[in-house]
Amino acid sequence: MSTAKARYESDLLRLLDERGYIHQLTDAAGLDALAARQIVPGYIGFDATAPSLHVGSLVQIMMLRRLQQAGHKPVVVMGGGTTRIGDPSGRDESRRMLSDETIEANIQSIFTVFSKLLKFGDGPTDAVMVNNHDWLARLGYIELLQEVGTHFTINRMLSFDSVRLRLEREQPLTFLEFNYMILQAYDFRHLARELGVRLQMGGSDQWGNIVNGIELARRSDGTELFGLTTPLLTTADGAKMGKTAAGAVWLNEDQLPAYDFWQYWRNVDDRDVGRFLRLFTDLPLDEIARLEALEGAEINAAKVVLANEITALVRGTEAAARAEATAREAFAGSGAGADLPSIATGPEGMRIAALLTEVGLTASNGEAKRKLAEGAVKLEGTAITDPAFLVLPAEGETLRLSLGKKRHALVRR
Repeated sequence: MSTAKARYESDLLRLLDERGYIHQLTDAAGLDALAARQIVPGYIGFDATAPSLHVGSLVQIMMLRRLQQAGHKPVVVMGGGTTRIGDPSGRDESRRMLSDETIEANIQSIFTVFSKLLKFGDGPTDAVMVNNHDWLARLGYIELLQEVGTHFTINRMLSFDSVRLRLEREQPLTFLEFNYMILQAYDFRHLARELGVRLQMGGSDQWGNIVNGIELARRSDGTELFGLTTPLLTTADGAKMGKTAAGAVWLNEDQLPAYDFWQYWRNVDDRDVGRFLRLFTDLPLDEIARLEALEGAEINAAKVVLANEITALVRGTEAAARAEATAREAFAGSGAGADLPSIATGPEGMRIAALLTEVGLTASNGEAKRKLAEGAVKLEGTAITDPAFLVLPAEGETLRLSLGKKRHALVRR
């Protein structure tokens, strides 16, 4: 394993290295040499537990984009099979079971984001999307035990963080979930056999699962495969990427309006601007260096660039332009931008604490009450502190509800 910075020969590893994606490599020299002489098909797996992935998955999607930009072939593996089991990595509880219809609908919905960030087709470097249910569903249990199970020891499986940490916390780990790492290893070998995949990438929590697949292919087929993981992605204040007080930052428009997505990036910590520009945009590195060197109020201009670039990639250029225009109106005081989140109170009106939570400005009524007590909530520019205050717009009237200086929503009858 190599974790040190290195001077790479291949465009692929140079690009990933200078953009900050590399945490661990199973064989840096071997992968570098392979990528320098041929097209390398590489894959990342995504389980379909919801209709959208969230920002926490964006670094993985961008790695597939970098793979394609460097002249290689991205393989998107949707976990139609493994979604039925659940990856125990980083989890304290078992995943709820989804119906076949729900999983398929989620996959179709998730694809819309990939289609914006990758070029799909039949060419040698065009991306492809496959569903591991297509091959895992055909596996017989005895066949799996005989062909794959003999290459795994319980001792080794118990040593992986995804299992060990769960057991140390005395959280239940089902036999179903315990098999996840075997099936992911099987995926890697299957993709190597059928699509010539040589590289699996993922977050740092996937290291053990990736290594399992490499060892399975080596022992059973004598094939040399490679693994690459990214650093654990957190914000400068230590928070997990993709989570806010109001909930997950979803990539799909149906799950989160473009304005809220844009605003998430506009509000990042000053210390994160350069890193996020390298990871999540295609801006040249010299331009990123210029932007991250800005100080004081000027760093806000870099944050607008960050928000515009990422929103344009994920939601489209029109959505980015609308979101920026809405933000300008909101900050100017009118707050009437069409892309602001909005809510209808009905003819009876709504109490302001419930309204804050319902529209997504706060995560709970308890948080809403705290923000009201702090004087952070304004309705049409007037501070409101009483959580029982009744908000009842007149017929045809639109009111601006604000939490702090940067978060706004529209309230209508």
